[in-house]
Amino acid sequence: MTSSARVNAPDIKPYRTFSIIKPTCIYMYYKNNFLFISHLTNKKGCTIFYTLSPFKSPYKKTMPENDPLVRFENVQKSYDGEILVIKDLNLDMQKGEFLTMLGPSGSGKTTCLMMLAGFEPATHGEIYLDGVPINRVPPHKRGIGMVFQNYALFPHMTIGENLAFPLEVRKISKSEREVKVKKALDMVQLGDFADRRPAQLSGGQQQRVAVARALVFDPEVVLMDEPLGALDKNLREQMQYEIKYIHERLGITVLYVTHDQSEALTMSNRVAVFDDGVIQQLAPPDVLYEQPENAFVADFIGDNNCLLGTVTSESENGCVVKTEDGSEVQANKINIAGVGKQSTLSIRPERVIVNPEPGQVPNIFEAKAVELIYLGDHIRTRMEVCGSDNFYVKIPNSSHHANLNKGDTVSIGWNEYDCRALDAM
Repeated sequence: MTSSARVNAPDIKPYRTFSIIKPTCIYMYYKNNFLFISHLTNKKGCTIFYTLSPFKSPYKKTMPENDPLVRFENVQKSYDGEILVIKDLNLDMQKGEFLTMLGPSGSGKTTCLMMLAGFEPATHGEIYLDGVPINRVPPHKRGIGMVFQNYALFPHMTIGENLAFPLEVRKISKSEREVKVKKALDMVQLGDFADRRPAQLSGGQQQRVAVARALVFDPEVVLMDEPLGALDKNLREQMQYEIKYIHERLGITVLYVTHDQSEALTMSNRVAVFDDGVIQQLAPPDVLYEQPENAFVADFIGDNNCLLGTVTSESENGCVVKTEDGSEVQANKINIAGVGKQSTLSIRPERVIVNPEPGQVPNIFEAKAVELIYLGDHIRTRMEVCGSDNFYVKIPNSSHHANLNKGDTVSIGWNEYDCRALDAM
């Protein structure tokens, strides 16, 4: 038994103190979601037991570092009890990730965001935040920041008061509120605008305020529902880079919803492409563009040429597809039903070569220039080829580019691995 004076405990506040056998006492401390037993002392204040063994707190589940911060597990959603707008969604989102839900109107992306925010209940399945199921947790207790398309700023409050509001709701002291508000406004370069009203700001400035308000209380996740949809093109592109910069600098976790492909490809770590309540493909932007897994993703992401035909033969990695005019195209076999079945060929316009040398590529065909559109850095040329009159080629606007006029006939070609044979549309 030690007779020395009491050993100093770690620099943390007591979580709970209670007597075991008077006059001895055990001190329990709470830190980082763990309980620590610190002392067992006698009535003279001498330490008779000392340990720092952690016990997991029963109040919050602590996730291992490699586990997702957000998890959708077998989630379904129906508004009328008959039609599912979200069909068995399974999705993991890592801490610090910028994940975008991309899809056409009515595809279910915003519904997923609203269920995570707590504004819509899930019909079936469970949503987890940091390992804790949150289906029955009210929105204001989820610790989630939200940025709306229409900004949703209080017009009767100043910018500073708008940012202070979520802090007041969380009962944060006035002095701490002032520090957090100033820090958030400085982060979006609006430090001198705290006393202005929303109506005195431009659309881009109001959007920055909305972003700052979503971040001011240090949420675990920030949700953004098409926040740039109301801005003009130049301002929208500027805000894309600003949001990306904020994400990278702060390491925040962002779930972003949009139907704009350029936004998704510019800002995201991963993109989930939605259609009819189902994720069609989930991948980093470059993989999504270069390696679409089905015809919907290929056609929805970026510029794309689609040729329809029938598979006539297949090998281990390739296949031959006969188009409607009888042309035979060698393609990269990705997602086909088999020989004799319909297939969609996907070729990106920038991968098409004008006037290739004989034998340079396996696919060479005669094409007629139907329409030429000048776009500055390139000329977008619509051609008739392989039975399609809606085939586009991007001709670079350089000193060595091919000179084409409407009605000209030229040879065009592409490599086999640039032509992906996918499911029938």
